[in-house]
Amino acid sequence: MEASINLGPFTIGWYGIMIALGVIATLGVATIEAKRRGEHSGHILNMALIVIPLGIIGARIYHVIDLWDYYSRNPALIFSGRGLGIFGAVIGGAIGVIIYTRWKKLGTLRWMDIVAPGLILAQAIGRWGNFFNQELYGYPTELPWAIYIEPAHRLPGFETYTHFHPLFLYESVWNFIGFLLLMLIGRRLKHKLFDGDIFFSYIVYYGAGRFFLEGFKIDVWTVAGIPTARWITGIAVIASIVAMIYRRHRSQLSLTQRTKS
Repeated sequence: MEASINLGPFTIGWYGIMIALGVIATLGVATIEAKRRGEHSGHILNMALIVIPLGIIGARIYHVIDLWDYYSRNPALIFSGRGLGIFGAVIGGAIGVIIYTRWKKLGTLRWMDIVAPGLILAQAIGRWGNFFNQELYGYPTELPWAIYIEPAHRLPGFETYTHFHPLFLYESVWNFIGFLLLMLIGRRLKHKLFDGDIFFSYIVYYGAGRFFLEGFKIDVWTVAGIPTARWITGIAVIASIVAMIYRRHRSQLSLTQRTKS
């Protein structure tokens, strides 16, 4: 399996191609969502100039921290090696959205909602970069959809196994379904949603799926014996649910007080 394609003197990695397609998908969907909500779609490209670099920086920082044992021994690869972490990308990108919307005096949560469906679609596309790189696979399995991993890409202790759970595929399918759900919710419940609900729903949906899938992963970064991704997604899911419930409670309380007065 080739992880890259050669175009004369140029070599382009499939991982990079999938990431680029994901970015294009995010921009396209965000443009559609901005127009649907009556917002100026021109903000999308301007915002991208801040969001994309910060997303890449965040993704790289998370990846390096995740594999710090390796990078501490190979510091030269911190800035030249490959590898990105989705949690860092989301955090970095969210910071970019906050910076831009504050600068332009726009509703931050409203624009988070605009970006969220495209983001999860980008994740669905980007996971196929892991397929070409022969990474993000789970424990050995004999299931019909198991993926063959070449010997050079098998983790220590699993050299004698040939087929593994295709975690990249599980997450890609989960994310694509999430994209469809967010788009549907945004249209069917548009009069009942608060600004930020689509973004919080993205966190809850993606977080729940990632929390479950972490149980299939080999050799994960852990804190107190629990995968770090489960700490992050668990806290994020709970915080998002609490935020949505609290905002509705506060709105209902405010409405009740106005009615009494």
